[in-house]
Amino acid sequence: MIVLNGGSSSGKTRLARSLQEVLPEPWLLMAVDSLIEAMPASLQNAGEGIEFGDDGGVTPGPRFRELEAAWQTGVAAMARAGARVIVDDVFLGGPASQERWRRALAGLDVLWVGVRCAPEVAASRELARGDRVPGMAAAQARLAHRGVAYDLEVDTTRSGSEECARSVAARLG
Repeated sequence: MIVLNGGSSSGKTRLARSLQEVLPEPWLLMAVDSLIEAMPASLQNAGEGIEFGDDGGVTPGPRFRELEAAWQTGVAAMARAGARVIVDDVFLGGPASQERWRRALAGLDVLWVGVRCAPEVAASRELARGDRVPGMAAAQARLAHRGVAYDLEVDTTRSGSEECARSVAARLG
């Protein structure tokens, strides 16, 4: 298992795709964005589900947490069944978010990777994407890392996804 954590538009998904190219075995990508997209519309941008504020803030509600826990358990089951999995997530709750993953992944070998990016660069990427609430990237650039422990950190501000992927692959050994 590889768990990538970083704010919105930090480069996690590009890094994950680059990892899939450089690692010798096939790896599956499981992204929190896919979980959100899979949720019923009634839980997207709703208090019980997940809310996206006009200022870029994100507030997960109790129904989102239930679905997230089931998703994490499912991702862990795939890894336990032999799949190599890269998780692309945003730890909005810092150490509490990491702890939820630690519980789900108990007994598995996990490489925890922090994906950093300067807030202004992430904000520029966010604007270019056009599919995010403006301000989300800047708000999450540092928030996602507060209190989180990593085995490795990469910074996509100046390093490309391929270079970062080679660093992660080297750490896997």
